[in-house]
Amino acid sequence: MSDSSLPDRSEMRASDADRDRVAARLREALAEGRLTPDEHSERLDAVYSSKTLGELAPLVRDLPDAPESAAGVADLPFDSPRPVYGRERVVDTAPDGYFSLALMGAAERSGHWTVSRTYQALAVMGGVELDLREARFVSRETTIVANALMGAVEIIVPDDIEVRVNGVGVMGAYEVKGGAPSSVVEPGTPVVRVVGAALMGAVEVVRKPRKHQKRRKELEEDDD
Repeated sequence: MSDSSLPDRSEMRASDADRDRVAARLREALAEGRLTPDEHSERLDAVYSSKTLGELAPLVRDLPDAPESAAGVADLPFDSPRPVYGRERVVDTAPDGYFSLALMGAAERSGHWTVSRTYQALAVMGGVELDLREARFVSRETTIVANALMGAVEIIVPDDIEVRVNGVGVMGAYEVKGGAPSSVVEPGTPVVRVVGAALMGAVEVVRKPRKHQKRRKELEEDDD
């Protein structure tokens, strides 16, 4: 015999983590082409104004692997460990270094690493690659000072952080490739400023999908 006094799961108050999980699934759906930018923006607004799990559930119910009810909001499908998005990237931990230097060689930072508030990248007749797709940040606002002298600095960024580039190319290039973020950024999303100069070299900020996004797309193509 069920206890009718127990509250309906859908009436339970949603936490920030619940809202972030749903927002992350919506971002995935946008990257997969299942939602238009306008649809994503509307649903994202609804996510952060939702007060209960019952209000969150309909926002992902028509997406693959979406929960059938509010009880499944906390079980949205992600690879393990679950990728972090937006404000989840800002953490209270020590940074993994403060600079990368390539002097007639190469330097790379990628995977799960924590970026300092100010990070220096210098390439002199060499190459530096900074991959921020799985990175965490000690501050919501981060400055990367990227300079290239007859070398190259490539900064790879995902679609869930805001990037502002203000660099100078002298007989070289200081540019952004891959366009703007594919969606409206969420509250608390990290902002990365890239500044510096490229002298007879190149500094490129490139937007690329994350590894789990690529795998999901490949699986869908295989199913087709």
